[in-house]
Amino acid sequence: MGQKIHPFGFRLGITKDWKSRWTSSRKDFPRLLFEDFKIRQFLDDKLDIAGLKSIDIERSVNEVKITVKVSKPGIVIGRSGAGIEALEKELKGITSDKLKITVEEIKTPEMEAALVAQYICRQLKRRIPARRVANAAINTAVDKGVKGIKIQIKGLLSGSNTIARTENFKHGPVPLQTLRADIDYAQISCKLLFGTVGIKVWIYKGEEEIK
Repeated sequence: MGQKIHPFGFRLGITKDWKSRWTSSRKDFPRLLFEDFKIRQFLDDKLDIAGLKSIDIERSVNEVKITVKVSKPGIVIGRSGAGIEALEKELKGITSDKLKITVEEIKTPEMEAALVAQYICRQLKRRIPARRVANAAINTAVDKGVKGIKIQIKGLLSGSNTIARTENFKHGPVPLQTLRADIDYAQISCKLLFGTVGIKVWIYKGEEEIK
């Protein structure tokens, strides 16, 4: 039986940092944790068209700093910052603390696992064959400079009247067991007309120095 572990959690505190950074009393912890969950859920739905990669949350006394990393920052910021103001106004219904939203641009979305998985999902919804989509994503990522990439697509890949199967695609090394390896991982559920297809993407970008 294989022993599986999340690539991000495996390296947490070694080469990866926490996505929520704050401390609290035992009494306030459940409320703040649930606030983080609701903030992430809201931003995931709201910023889907902007190419959302990740959301980092930092808390201090009565202040929440949210950093969103997207491939299309213009959609989030809006004209003269109107988009940021609208987001802060809507998030006021989730938390009463002071909000500060920072937007960071992803320069090469083809090298980010979350954005590659989202691209594959969009293409599958357009009825493009999974094999063609995965190979195109791999070729683009390799051209941009990734050292290794692995894609797994699982579900009813040939339509509703077929048997579910798993397709694996790989190019180059993806050393999941190496702690210093910079592995970007993403897993999403792609909801199609005939069922849900699972997409997993591993991208190896090189080695990092262990702190």
